[in-house]
Amino acid sequence: MAWGDRFFWGYGRAYSETDVKSAFEFSLDAGVTFFDTAEIYGSGISETLLGKFLRESSRPQGTFPIVVATKFFPYPWRIHGGSLKQALLNSLKRLQMEKVDLYQVHWPFPPVPIETWASSLADVVEDDLTKAVGVSNYNPDQMRKAQAVLAKRGVLLASNQVEFSLINRKIEKNGLLKLCREMNITCIAYSPLGRGILTGKYSSKNPPAGIRSRRYSTKFLDRVEPILRLLREIGNENGGKTPGQVALNWVISKGAVPIPGAKNALQAQENAGSLGWHLSESELTALDKVSDRLS
Repeated sequence: MAWGDRFFWGYGRAYSETDVKSAFEFSLDAGVTFFDTAEIYGSGISETLLGKFLRESSRPQGTFPIVVATKFFPYPWRIHGGSLKQALLNSLKRLQMEKVDLYQVHWPFPPVPIETWASSLADVVEDDLTKAVGVSNYNPDQMRKAQAVLAKRGVLLASNQVEFSLINRKIEKNGLLKLCREMNITCIAYSPLGRGILTGKYSSKNPPAGIRSRRYSTKFLDRVEPILRLLREIGNENGGKTPGQVALNWVISKGAVPIPGAKNALQAQENAGSLGWHLSESELTALDKVSDRLS
């Protein structure tokens, strides 16, 4: 999301194309090969950068298969199912690809019904423009509706991308995470670090700048502090892992696939440190308990 986004993340001022390319390259070196983008990220710049980096990569094919996912945004003026295919064709042009691995509907916005976009997803599978299809920000009922339409066309609903972290456990409370397991749908967790809050670099005395400061008040940041203390404690007990690495491992332990952002190689390295080890049951229970106090 941050690649090319000038308004929310400050691309071009706080970091550059060189920075995000280094994040891409380090991720590949660490074996992290799933890249999720969207047509609205940076108004298409994110897709363009990813396509450029893929073309310029000297990595031998087959070393680690690179998986590319992008999303269709249901703007209110997109009232016909065919607009999804056209949007995908535009994304493929920016990505310089013939097909993507995963194509998702970004939000279940009206006025177009869930069923219309689900049918359009089946169309692009049949047209061989994507290997798999998914949804994003769908609640349990919306996910069932999409899955039912796809099933009639012989297409599987591969994923539902939703916000999930230690400071936002809504999908556990409303049953979506459990339903994903039951329906064999991969839960992709965006903002798994709570937009940076769970990295430990912010506090009520050092709040995040920009738009994020409106979402996370100093009062909320004070309430998050017990979670951060426990993340640091557990990290120390697991060989010096950082709060962010522990937070990402918690998401993985819940059965979801976290997609933390990385604007540079250092952040990509930090994210990769969440792999290759596991939290114990007692540590997971402790994190759940301290996180429950936010509700």
